[in-house]
Amino acid sequence: MSTELMDTLRERLAALEPRRLEIIDESHLHAGHAGSQGGARHFRVIISSAQFAGLAPVARHRLVYDRVQDLMPRPIHALAIVASAA
Repeated sequence: MSTELMDTLRERLAALEPRRLEIIDESHLHAGHAGSQGGARHFRVIISSAQFAGLAPVARHRLVYDRVQDLMPRPIHALAIVASAA
């Protein structure tokens, strides 16, 4: 499931034309956490895109969340985002 979900994230975020895109499954760090019950996953996304140029961090995060909002809170419970224009 994690690999399929990571592929889905990669496909969704491709619309941002990332120069760099790294998706890390951090679910194992949250084992036993209420949000991980039922198989919900925790991911870290490191993304760099020219589309983020001139945007505040919150606006960059919104662009990412807009593409995955239907996946939250299930099957994705948490999404940590590191977004840059460089």
